[in-house]
Amino acid sequence: MKVISFKKIQGLLFAISLVLLFACSPQVEVRKELSAKTFNYPVLKGKEITPVIRIIYNCEKDEQIVNEISVDAGEKANGNIGTATVYYNGVDTLFHKRELFGTTSVRSKTIIVKGEQKLKKGINVFWVCYSATDNLSLTDKISAKLRYVKVGNEIFSPATQTGTEFLRLGIALRKHNQDGVHTYRIPGLTTTKNRTLLAIYDVRMESGRDLQGDIDIGVSRSTDSGETWEPIRIALDMGEWGGLPEKFNGVSDANILVDPTTGDIYIAGLWMHGVLDMKGSWIEGLTEESKAWNHQWRDRGSQPGFNVKQSSQFLITKSSDDGKTWSKPKNLTKMCKDPKWWLWAPAPGHGITLSDGTLVFPTQGRDENGLPFSNITYSKDGGKTWITSKPASHNTTESMAVELSDGRVMLNIRDNHNRKEKGEKNGRAIYVTSDLGEAWKEHETSHHTLPEPVCMASIHRHNYTGKDGKEKSVLFFSNPNSKYSRVKQTIKVSFDDGKTWPEQYWMELDEGRGAGYSCITSINENTIGILYEGSQAQLTFQKIDVSELLNIN
Repeated sequence: MKVISFKKIQGLLFAISLVLLFACSPQVEVRKELSAKTFNYPVLKGKEITPVIRIIYNCEKDEQIVNEISVDAGEKANGNIGTATVYYNGVDTLFHKRELFGTTSVRSKTIIVKGEQKLKKGINVFWVCYSATDNLSLTDKISAKLRYVKVGNEIFSPATQTGTEFLRLGIALRKHNQDGVHTYRIPGLTTTKNRTLLAIYDVRMESGRDLQGDIDIGVSRSTDSGETWEPIRIALDMGEWGGLPEKFNGVSDANILVDPTTGDIYIAGLWMHGVLDMKGSWIEGLTEESKAWNHQWRDRGSQPGFNVKQSSQFLITKSSDDGKTWSKPKNLTKMCKDPKWWLWAPAPGHGITLSDGTLVFPTQGRDENGLPFSNITYSKDGGKTWITSKPASHNTTESMAVELSDGRVMLNIRDNHNRKEKGEKNGRAIYVTSDLGEAWKEHETSHHTLPEPVCMASIHRHNYTGKDGKEKSVLFFSNPNSKYSRVKQTIKVSFDDGKTWPEQYWMELDEGRGAGYSCITSINENTIGILYEGSQAQLTFQKIDVSELLNIN
């Protein structure tokens, strides 16, 4: 008698189970009337729901009922996604007014959401939404692919399914109305000598608009590489100064800088006291009820001179305990500002320390004619005294600096001419200096390599060890990758000091519309962090594996 092995019996039983499964399962029909798109939005811890799939079904008749929707969430779903929720939007393709279809807890890659929704003849729209767990893994990726829609007893799969293949995870570090604050804006991000992450931002108490207003500079700390964050601290707050309420003593547009030698950390911010009218005259008698408003870049909102009733003030505060506490602010306006300039201010983001120990803040201002310019401000004595350079360029504003491999400083700059220029000459203004801004030279890539919708951007040098064991470095750049709108938040890579930014190394993080500002830091050799104003939170934090950005397998 022939003996059949246990493994063969297992294989036979498995084959029989598959036959029975398919025999009992309803037939799935591909329908051209059904389509789906997966949007490249980050799924964020701290955000209730994130819309990820839009389903459109063009129903041929009334009274059909959808009773089940199934999604493939990928191998990393369990542990990263807490729930999946489906909403019905009628004919509205945007994620606006919606009715709950159903929700379910996520325990595996296959998600089935049950409900009952009567359809109308014509277009019917559903949205599948994810919510992240509290213990998500920030560098994992998940999927969002429609498997089928069950209509009555029939199961349909989409004829067309577009969009991203996977979704990234992150943290909603700051959200609208969180902790009683109306708006959080203007991110900066850095890593301290102790490897603590420090995130800074505007704390706009009463509205989303720029100075003048009740605005402070907030700080969030993370001591575990961005996985969790401590409660907000305030680093710069002028309070009720000079007999005026807080709404007329705002501080904004901060930049953060670490001295790796001492471990000291500096935050620079711009303070506006009171309001100057359109002609540059001080407005007397302001009270809490006053509605007067102007800001430093508008009309004559800041003027020549040093006095607080003439010009906005450049403040700096220091922490010597890894960002836990911050010193009384020091006013650098008289030390550094040219008295003819209308304005001298920090450029938001992070500063850099050069290889020789020089501390460098990117700065900006308005010259004697009120025309915007971009430059740098530096200290060679550990932050005791500061010197501001000559302008690198005009009709430009916010910038970030990076040290090139030959020791020169490169300034990557927001350029106002891009408001009208949407053709081949649209691009960031790029200038370099070898003498700390005594002389500047326009870089070969200026105005045609890195497109922008006119928005702040981030540039950062990252050092790592290559597969050959040698030390290497690259430049990372992030901004809204569009000439027209603050959408498509993207990281780009340059291996040659910013001469080229090959498209195969672009990584889109968020295709949606946000305020668009961003800041990158090196968490460690293998990981970078980015804080940006995205579509899903006012300040989104994400971690990215450097090996993925550099296509290192």
